[in-house]
Amino acid sequence: MTRDASAALAIRLDKWLWYARFFKTRGLAQKACETGRIRVNGQRVTKAHRAVGPGDVLTFVQGRVVRIVRVLAVAERRGPAPEARLLYEEIEQE
Repeated sequence: MTRDASAALAIRLDKWLWYARFFKTRGLAQKACETGRIRVNGQRVTKAHRAVGPGDVLTFVQGRVVRIVRVLAVAERRGPAPEARLLYEEIEQE
């Protein structure tokens, strides 16, 4: 895979979280990233510009629920909820 192709499969973490509709605004997603409340592949993230792509596993708290999701796709825009649901899969907690 060329570098351009792999770059096309990655997106900023805050943008992906907003596109996938986990946060109401991109600013809220950015703040969650910068406060270290999100983990990517088990590692704490403190930068909203951290790149994520298909196969990455995200762990974060939403309300009182711990969410663990696997990134399936990268979107080009924030679409309706049914479209956003195709961007990830829930991972069952043990």
